[in-house]
Amino acid sequence: MKKWIAAICAILLLSGCGNSGKETAPKSGADKEKLKKVSVVLDWTPNTNHTGLYVAKKKGYFKEEGLDVEIIMPGEAGADQLTASGKADFGISYQESITEARVQGVPLVSIAAVIQHNTSGFASPVGKNIKSPKDFEGKTYGGWGAPVEKSVIDSLMKTEKADVGKVSFVNMGDADFFTAVKRDIDFAWIYYGWTGVEAELRGEKINMVYLTDYSEKLDYYTPVVATSEKMIEKDPDTVKAFVKAVSKGYTSAIENPGEAADILLESVPDLDAELVKKSQEWLSPRYQDDAGKWGEQKLEVWENYAEWMHANGLLDKKLDAGKAFTNEFLPE
Repeated sequence: MKKWIAAICAILLLSGCGNSGKETAPKSGADKEKLKKVSVVLDWTPNTNHTGLYVAKKKGYFKEEGLDVEIIMPGEAGADQLTASGKADFGISYQESITEARVQGVPLVSIAAVIQHNTSGFASPVGKNIKSPKDFEGKTYGGWGAPVEKSVIDSLMKTEKADVGKVSFVNMGDADFFTAVKRDIDFAWIYYGWTGVEAELRGEKINMVYLTDYSEKLDYYTPVVATSEKMIEKDPDTVKAFVKAVSKGYTSAIENPGEAADILLESVPDLDAELVKKSQEWLSPRYQDDAGKWGEQKLEVWENYAEWMHANGLLDKKLDAGKAFTNEFLPE
């Protein structure tokens, strides 16, 4: 809790007061001078998790809803802190971080799931011979030092009666997966839709141990679109307009992955074109997957993961899951 409070206070002190939020979104078709300026902060450098945002901006979906949307990078503060403090109107987050934040009294709310199912897992070069959680024994894991990492690995290893105490944990720092596994680690936690696809393009064969293969409670929403309770309370029309446009952006990316990849590349030309196109092809059908519509979230998914976090000592108290997310702003 101290981590969240300190981060938010620092942001407020350094940058002054946030947007007043009194202005509401103009009706569809509004003139440019009447567009409401809003911001959405990414969780990381731009990638195919974010394509729907860039498609919505390029194809004028935001403008149709009366919005002038700025897509910004997180910087040192991080997307959750910027969104919670009101320095950004919306942000790309994760179910796990929103769960932790809410239990600590930080009123972030998930308003849409970017991807329906958890596509992350533990990756390793095939030469390491890591094919299941039991094979983590005697190996070195490279991560970023969060408590959840060891808990997830321990949880998976317990399903095969393996001992997490036999795993070495090191901080990878800024090293990418491909550099780190050639240097001092054996496996790492990745999103297949980006790093896994990159491995395919590099011709580097990897083994994947997916979280969802070992526990349905680890099939959580990652990433998600988030905002603050304050934003929802003071300006629900803008939230609704934003989500409608974003939904159209991701739906377009589902239907036209090639075009969506081109839009992302045009917006962020420094990205690797081959990787973006291949990643988009892999990820587009997974945005909505088996859900009734893009962005939809289920209470049981939020409850399951929060129960898992609490049982593994990652939460001080239980989550009120019904307040952590909402489907009310998704288009009909």
